[in-house]
Amino acid sequence: MDLQFLGTSSGVPTKARNVSATAVIESTGHGWYLVDCGEGTQHQLLHSSLSMRDLRGIFITHVHGDHCFGLPGLLASAGMSGRQEPLPLVLPDALLGWVRQSLAVSETFLPFELQLQALETFKGFSAGNVEVSTIELSHRVPSWGYVFDERDPAPRLDTARLKADGIPAGPLWGQLAHGLAVPHEGRTLEPRDYLQPTRPPQRIIVCGDNDRPELLAELAQGVDVLVHEATFTQPVVERSQTTFGHSTAAQVARFAEAAGVKNLVLTHFSARYQPTANGRGNSIAEVREEAMAHYSGHLTLAQDLQRYHLGRDGRLEALDKA
Repeated sequence: MDLQFLGTSSGVPTKARNVSATAVIESTGHGWYLVDCGEGTQHQLLHSSLSMRDLRGIFITHVHGDHCFGLPGLLASAGMSGRQEPLPLVLPDALLGWVRQSLAVSETFLPFELQLQALETFKGFSAGNVEVSTIELSHRVPSWGYVFDERDPAPRLDTARLKADGIPAGPLWGQLAHGLAVPHEGRTLEPRDYLQPTRPPQRIIVCGDNDRPELLAELAQGVDVLVHEATFTQPVVERSQTTFGHSTAAQVARFAEAAGVKNLVLTHFSARYQPTANGRGNSIAEVREEAMAHYSGHLTLAQDLQRYHLGRDGRLEALDKA
């Protein structure tokens, strides 16, 4: 699977970073899922290769505006782009009325079905070759993380079983290979019965705001990728005497080391952390240095519009922006 960050700033945008939005992209390269939708997300998408027609679902982690204020505009743009497929939207119950009201008062009529689901009663979701579940986190308001589990990764036809079941080679095999159920001699052949994964399934966890990384202890054990906020560094928190419900880079890094997280991605950086300090404020390098002091795995500080690929070797690598 791939990740592409459409916004990595906390609270307010900066000249280099937009507010929170993260795309999780299927290993097929087509279907994708959006976690959070801060203001300006639709504009960020214009600088990516992601299509609104391939979007399989939107998942909002909590009610704060830097995670959801981009929703009405994004939905309107999806309609004007010609999307007609239903679009699942999972978000806190408190935001359901706001979304409906925003669309109604702006007379935005969507040409597709918007399938609204309250996060508090969300029981899971599957599309393409991905299953999505949730984990409750800790913040000033209720906040969740989303767990993306791959199903049948890079599937290959089980030709031995096809032959044993008397299914002749030809178009039927091709349809099954593309994940389609097909009728044959009075019964339906299900692709899951004839497809074998060629590598272990991948798991990616994308968290909302969270000041207690230990809540992820069970799910994150040995996880392929953990995307977690690192809003502050420890010295900043010590000076202000509060975390505002967020985690520090050191706090997340210590947890990731203990949990054996293979790839740790930090994001949601306070606007005080600039690309270079230049004698004014803090540098993003401070976040990296603090995390590296506590974590020995593969560390990434997310950058806006950067796409990252989780390879067969289990390492998350940045792709060329071209």
